[in-house]
Parts: sequence; structure tokens; C-alpha cells
Amino acid sequence: MANLKDIQRQIKSVSNTQKTTRAMKLVSTAKLRRAEELAKRSRLYAQKMNQVIAEIAGRIECSKIGGIDNRCFTKIENPKIVDIVFVTADKGLCGGFNIQTIKAVKKLLKEYKEQNVKVRLRGIGKKGVEFFKYNEVEMFDSVIDLSSKPDKERSDKFITTSVEDYKDGKIDGLHIIYNGFKNMMTQELHVNKILPVDTQSFDCKQTQHSSMLEVEAEDEEHMLDSLVNKYVGYSMYYSLIDSVAAEHSARMQAMDTATNNAKDMVKSLNVQFNKARQAAITTELIEIISGVESMK
Repeated sequence: MANLKDIQRQIKSVSNTQKTTRAMKLVSTAKLRRAEELAKRSRLYAQKMNQVIAEIAGRIECSKIGGIDNRCFTKIENPKIVDIVFVTADKGLCGGFNIQTIKAVKKLLKEYKEQNVKVRLRGIGKKGVEFFKYNEVEMFDSVIDLSSKPDKERSDKFITTSVEDYKDGKIDGLHIIYNGFKNMMTQELHVNKILPVDTQSFDCKQTQHSSMLEVEAEDEEHMLDSLVNKYVGYSMYYSLIDSVAAEHSARMQAMDTATNNAKDMVKSLNVQFNKARQAAITTELIEIISGVESMK
């Protein structure tokens, strides 16, 4: 049976761990409240942005013979090179939050490899970047401290490379993969194809009757370029905001589970300690009684 001092040492160690995980849960809960509110406001803006670009592009698509003459809205049948941008956390201790994103990236990489499509992998977040570097997966570029502290200017600077390369014909597609916030208990994986913009969902009849927008022919190209830049830029920024909210949610759950597990372990160790102490007392009594009996 384990030594009493060893069991006491384990109880103290697990109790200290329990205090740490409880504190981390409280910190993540506080951060989640702020991040959740920002994510909700940003989601509304992102939805409106998508509606505007769909409405304007839809009007041009439906009114112009041959459709939109803009590469960002043209379907690429046989892509040669695509960009995959993924977002993971800079820190761990958040359950399966990071590994879900990594698995989605690996799956997409495998699909493109089977199609003989070259992938430029662009990473945001220390955990994902380190994983792919450790597994010797070539990365086009990466940034470490952006996912934990989303910044619009840095986000725009990072994604602009892909946008300009797409417009110049250097790449044929752009995906953004991240684990987003759904609710306090659930995260939702997103594998979004950002470029080219999907025009198949445009309904000409509905667009013509419901739209209040008027687009001058000479303004079409400039307007679409401006919209695409804003659309892609905000899609990137929103993915960072949504991801950090989901990260705090996942960490809160993970630390809550760890706290409960530590609590159960302390109970188990206390039972083990009491049994060991009782056994030690019983052994000592038997020795005393045996000594007395031998002296008779």
C-alpha cells in the first residue's frame, strides 16, 4: 500500500492543480463574455456585407451579357494553386479546439493533393503553425500573435497578399478555415471558400424586384474591386474574432472538466489515505498485542 506521506503529497499537488484550473476557468469566462459580445456585433456586420456584395454583384451578373467580367467572381474550373488560411489558438489547454481545425486543414490538403493542385498554406496561431512545421508541412507564411489579439490592420495586411495574388492570376482560390463560436457550450468548424465569390446563388428575378441599389455601368469594375477587398478583409477579421470567442468557450469547458476531475481525484486519494492510515493503525495494534502476548 502507498506510503501515507506520498498520498498526502499527491492530495496537495492535485488540490493545487484544482485551484489553478478553477482560476483559469473564471478568467476564460470573463474573457468569453467580452469576446462573445464582439463576435455577435461583428457577425451582424459580416452578414450585411455579404448581402450587399451579393446584391450588387447579382444585379451586374443578371443585367450584363456574359455575366460579371471580374476574376473574383469567375469560377475556376481547373485550379493550379490555391491558398489555405487557417486560424488556431496561440495557447493550449482548450480541449480539442485546435485539433479540429488542424484535421480540417489536413483533409483539404489531402483533397487538393489528389487533384494535383499546389497549396500555399498560410497559418495564424502558434499551435497550428508549430504542428505543421513539426510535421514538415511546407508553409507559405505564418503569424503567431494575431489570433489571440485580433487586429483589423494586421489582419488586412496578412490577407491582402492572397487577394492581390488572386487578382493577378497567381492563385486560383482562397479558403479560410477556423473553429468558430456557436454558443457557450459548442464550437462550430468553418471551411469557407472566399475566392472566387460564388455567383450560382444569385436569383435574377428576386434581385431585380427587391433591390433598391442603382449601379452605373462605368462604376461597376471599381465598385466590385472595392467590395471584394472589403469582403475578404472583413471575412478574415471576423474569423479571428469568432475564433477567439470559441477559444475562450473551449478553454472554459476544458478547465471546468479538469476542475471536476481534480475534485474527484482528491476524493479518491482521501479514501485511499484513510484506508492506508487505518491499515497502519491496525498493523500497529496487532504488533502491540502480539508483543504483550509473547511476554506472558
